[in-house]
Amino acid sequence: MESNVLDLLPIRRGHFRFESGYHGEIWLDLDRLFANPSRIAPLARELAGRFSGHDVEAVIGPLVGGAFLAQMVAAELKAEFAYAAPQPAVTNGELYSVAYRVPNTLAPLLKGKRVAIVDDAINAGSALRGTFDALVAAGAKPAVAGALIVLSDIARPFLAENGLVLEGLVTLATPLWAPEVCPLCARRAPLDSPP
Repeated sequence: MESNVLDLLPIRRGHFRFESGYHGEIWLDLDRLFANPSRIAPLARELAGRFSGHDVEAVIGPLVGGAFLAQMVAAELKAEFAYAAPQPAVTNGELYSVAYRVPNTLAPLLKGKRVAIVDDAINAGSALRGTFDALVAAGAKPAVAGALIVLSDIARPFLAENGLVLEGLVTLATPLWAPEVCPLCARRAPLDSPP
């Protein structure tokens, strides 16, 4: 499975600032995963299979890649689908400053339902956290989280605190640093722009 996922992605090395506010040295071109849906359909099927014991009634993903994958997983599970959209970031330099919101037209469909949160990749878990908060605000019951690729363990304490199991198909351990302790910043390496 690992080679199937990673073969579909170019990996770029450098100094990157992620949505979470953390810094890291690996950037994955995740948009390429969805250029040919038939290539990732088996991966969506595998992830859906891992949710089988969680009584999932709906699947949600953060826009963009997570939502594409979540829709494919929902189809496999014959469950409802929703997405969470990022809101304008608070630019105060704090970690996890991007909030997510479920559209008003979809939020009532999730109320009281057990929902799987799906993303293409989970690094620090910014989109995961934002989507979780949006689900709670909608009255849904987050039940499980899943991703094709898990890049760090930073999201695991949040998941454990909220009783969520993380189902990942591939683990690609990469370091993440808060900006104030980033060794790349200490070396004055400039931030690279994502492609």
